[in-house]
Amino acid sequence: MSQTAPIPHGLPLERDAGPFDPPRDITRLRAARPVSPMVFPDGHEGWLVTGYDAVRKLMADTRFSSRQDIGIVHAAYETPGMPVPTEPSPQVPGLFVAMDPRDHTRLRRKLTGAFTVRRMKQLEEHIIDIAERQLEHLACLTPPVDLVKEFALPVPSLVICELLGVPYPDRENFQVNSAQFLVRDQSLDEKMAAYGAMTTYLAELVARKRAEPGDDLLSDLARDDDLSIEELVGIAFLLLLAGHETTANMLALGTFALLEHPEQLALLRADPDLFPDAVEELMRYLSVADIFYRYATEDIELGGETIREGSTVVVSLLAANRDPQRFDNPDALDVHRKARGHLSFGHGIHQCLGQQLARIEMRAGFAGLLRRFPTLELAIPAGEVRLRTDMNIYGVHELPVTWTESAQ
Repeated sequence: MSQTAPIPHGLPLERDAGPFDPPRDITRLRAARPVSPMVFPDGHEGWLVTGYDAVRKLMADTRFSSRQDIGIVHAAYETPGMPVPTEPSPQVPGLFVAMDPRDHTRLRRKLTGAFTVRRMKQLEEHIIDIAERQLEHLACLTPPVDLVKEFALPVPSLVICELLGVPYPDRENFQVNSAQFLVRDQSLDEKMAAYGAMTTYLAELVARKRAEPGDDLLSDLARDDDLSIEELVGIAFLLLLAGHETTANMLALGTFALLEHPEQLALLRADPDLFPDAVEELMRYLSVADIFYRYATEDIELGGETIREGSTVVVSLLAANRDPQRFDNPDALDVHRKARGHLSFGHGIHQCLGQQLARIEMRAGFAGLLRRFPTLELAIPAGEVRLRTDMNIYGVHELPVTWTESAQ
């Protein structure tokens, strides 16, 4: 391992290698020193992990804590130029993604029954129906249209609203505020205003569920007296945010990637049985939820380096998923690839709870879209597509597409 790799000052974020690829500085760093020291914007030192094996090992090791209340929070990356707070951020009730065992275990166990593979398979036909109804709506529009607004965002929003018991007419509230919450370059006040708007809405909703439960996931949770209203709000916030933002961006960015790789698109059109593998490959190739943070609770050896207790560790899933030590020709999109070992859903105790739901949504979305619109193409040059480089979940802000009328 080279010890001469330059130590990065700040996290390289600029997508200078193309809309689908990691920043070149990240790629060079992974090749030279996959577990690398880095300097945060305020001058304190931490670590950046980019190699597949090291990322997988780190995410499976609970000595690397997910609790932001014991480490230095990463607001400097979400809002460049802002100082890192000197005090750790308090733990948010119900937000189990930022918890360690036992708290994490207690809350996650209350949700695992709702997201089993068996239950998701039972929902599959209904999810396909939701996607088909949205495709019918899309076909009634006159192109060009924005695929994000008319398809990629509505499908997972409809699904998660039905699953949780959130009234879909209220989508304007959570879509606008969740998008604002994920903006990287904003003040802490702006971020907290968006968070406050969402949690105020959700607090009213879960209180109604507790008083008059229905046939939905939030009602099931509200029946559990072991959960406080504050915990219910935190759980609802996490499930609602993750349940539509990540899949919506995968559907839009994945479509963009396929349109920019016509040979792969042709393979999918010729053989629909490839869609399950294609979804895994698109997840690996795009890694829309890229950057995660951990905090060392003791001195830990990782990738030949010693990470000292108290260190903040930045993890790049996109870099790990493009590691040539794990995947052959990793920067190529290959729908024939068996990419099941990718890390886009995380690894270890925090592996994505809703991953089977996301897979079903993506298979239904991509398969339906390509079948229904065989002449689908970008309505603007690829270089003019607005990328979500300003957001903490990557994707596109809009994806203008068109098709010939006979395609409907």
